[in-house]
Amino acid sequence: MIVLEKLRVKPLDLCMFFVLNKTNTIANKFLAELRDVTVQQDQLRFRRNQERIGEILAYEISKKLRYIGSEVQTPLGIASVNVPREQPVLGTILRAGLPFHQGFLNFFDGSPSAFITAYRKVRKNGDFIINIDHIATPNLDGRVVILCDTMLATGRSMVEVCKQLIATYAIKEIHIAAIIASTEGIEHVKANLPKAHLWIGAIDEEMTSKAYIVPGLGDAGDLAFGEKVI
Repeated sequence: MIVLEKLRVKPLDLCMFFVLNKTNTIANKFLAELRDVTVQQDQLRFRRNQERIGEILAYEISKKLRYIGSEVQTPLGIASVNVPREQPVLGTILRAGLPFHQGFLNFFDGSPSAFITAYRKVRKNGDFIINIDHIATPNLDGRVVILCDTMLATGRSMVEVCKQLIATYAIKEIHIAAIIASTEGIEHVKANLPKAHLWIGAIDEEMTSKAYIVPGLGDAGDLAFGEKVI
């Protein structure tokens, strides 16, 4: 493959806010199955549906990346095609986001990955703080980063993760992807990460007092990998 030209797609001027289920597509079936308490009994199908939504959102995000022109030698001649200038770095918050992350990796198959462990530490009064134990990431300087997590509830975990990464690296662009988000979580991300692009499967209005999205889909990590004990 011979690269011919420089940028074909300009960087994003405005922050994207994309919601998948605003348009009627086959993705709605995958979202419905993720929520369905009967279908959820099949862990393999639950993981695969997360993966499918990841693939669809990866395709949507790919429309906004930078491209260059190139030529490909076929058995009968030369074909001209625009290809991505670079592969984004794919980050996810363990453990619930792993199948969702795999969907992105299926499409951006040359991308390096970043893995973050973050969890809520609940205080006696019922409030909680976000603990980030570990971040394993390639160098993010000058890179486009896609951070994915199945649920965006309060948005606090995602904001704290992004702030740590931004404080360490000169990231070119951040895309945040979630399968289901709460209205409150979206507003929190917008207020604290005004330059981040948001890619959401569906938005739910309510949360419980323990910050679980309603109707949501339950505990995505337990449904994907089995109920945790500790």
